[in-house]
Amino acid sequence: METKNVILTQDVIEKKIERIAYEIYEHNSDEQEIILAGIWDRGSILAQKIARILTQISPLKIKLIELKLDKQHPDKVKVSEELDFNGKVIVLIDDVAHSGRTMLYALKPLLEFLPKKIQSAVLVDRKHKSFPLSVDFVGYSLATMQQDMVMVDVEGEEIKSAYLI
Repeated sequence: METKNVILTQDVIEKKIERIAYEIYEHNSDEQEIILAGIWDRGSILAQKIARILTQISPLKIKLIELKLDKQHPDKVKVSEELDFNGKVIVLIDDVAHSGRTMLYALKPLLEFLPKKIQSAVLVDRKHKSFPLSVDFVGYSLATMQQDMVMVDVEGEEIKSAYLI
């Protein structure tokens, strides 16, 4: 049986998400609209929570989309709706950045356009990147052993905890 070492409780996660939303607004306060692109499924839940906070704290128009890909074979990425990403600000969102591969592949359909800028946000950044990706907005940064896994526990639309196994 695997041992769960809780690194973030639900209360702490809520505060981290709120901080991420404020940082996104601070870095995009001169924009009219931003697109939050959540990676299915935990990244999408996180994107929804960030969107809710952004609509409360900013005048930004928020467009929420979902990116679906097989994390083991990420060659095909499905976008929840067809949009013109030219000249847009996009924030790519996922729960955990492990190697950076999932987030890098999730960019593929966005790069068929010329966005104004693409930023990234994660709840937990593991710091073991195998792919050239740096995360702009991080809830919690964690140096782990390569074999360690960080998991985010979700129940419905609620993010319950993050733990190390």
